[in-house]
Amino acid sequence: MSESRTTVSLVPPATRRRTGSRPSAKTPGRSWDEPALAPVVLVRGAEPLLTERAVDGVVRLARERDPEVEKVELEGATYTAGQLTVAASPSLFGEAKIVVVRGAESGTEDLVQDVVAYVARPDEETTVVVVHGGGQRGKKMLDAVIRSGAPVLVCDPITRDGEKASFVMNEFKAARRRADADAVRALVDGLGNDLRELASACSQLIADTTGTITEATVDRYYGGRVEATGFRVADAAVAGDPGAAVSLLRHALSTGLDPVPIVAALAVRLRNLAKVAAMRGGGITARDLGMAPWQVDRATKDLRRWTPEGLAAAISAVAQADADVKGEARDPVYAVEKAVLAITQARRG
Repeated sequence: MSESRTTVSLVPPATRRRTGSRPSAKTPGRSWDEPALAPVVLVRGAEPLLTERAVDGVVRLARERDPEVEKVELEGATYTAGQLTVAASPSLFGEAKIVVVRGAESGTEDLVQDVVAYVARPDEETTVVVVHGGGQRGKKMLDAVIRSGAPVLVCDPITRDGEKASFVMNEFKAARRRADADAVRALVDGLGNDLRELASACSQLIADTTGTITEATVDRYYGGRVEATGFRVADAAVAGDPGAAVSLLRHALSTGLDPVPIVAALAVRLRNLAKVAAMRGGGITARDLGMAPWQVDRATKDLRRWTPEGLAAAISAVAQADADVKGEARDPVYAVEKAVLAITQARRG
């Protein structure tokens, strides 16, 4: 990519609403992208990018209400008694305040005691945002905030491919850009292991391209990524094309790609086939499987050339390759090539 490309902030535009995944059953509350103003707001979850966006959303609302609002930040791990009281107190000239307490999951006992006391009698002119990275540490504080009726913005990690695809589509939708299903798939396949990197890629494509974002567009920018290369090998193997699969594999290995992520990509593709095959019995939906509709459609087409026996053989070959490349074989390169050829042969069988 060119060194002069535009860098785009990851902070979502002010118009964004309801573009994230819904809160999970284990973490009650509202989505991270549905900010609300209240004397106390709890931002809870282990996904750093989403917690940042949730806080930014609350700050944005506070500044829409009062452009002169003063923002104060406190750190839970270094908090000392009384800091919250001082930070939340009206300023000398009466400006509104928003206090962000970060890292509450690592907070001191002083922080727990001060937050519990504060939520019982909060200042109505101040917004205190408590950011908790998940877990049960500081439970007394969490319980007090939740019992007070404060809004809870949920920032659980986005782990399922279907949720990642929805995240990508909503990034483009928020920027009023179109992206086809293959482009979304390519981004999730290539960069889906890190949500921040996925969001950054979306921002970069929005800034540097025009028109509909296609798979070719994504390939031009991110085709050399480790994960994307592994999925190309997997696509060719699942399609039953040994020549293309081995050629792609050898090229990837010659450029320094480790066999481990290639085997992981093979496993993901075959796992999706097995999941969709299980849907044929009825009672299981794409949502249950954590897959996007385009992933189900693609796997369904692939399965037309696969038998249950062939799929089982391919999965066994990849399981053996996984063990081999992680230490059970002297030649991991040979192990992954053997697995690729086994998949192509199983597909044709």
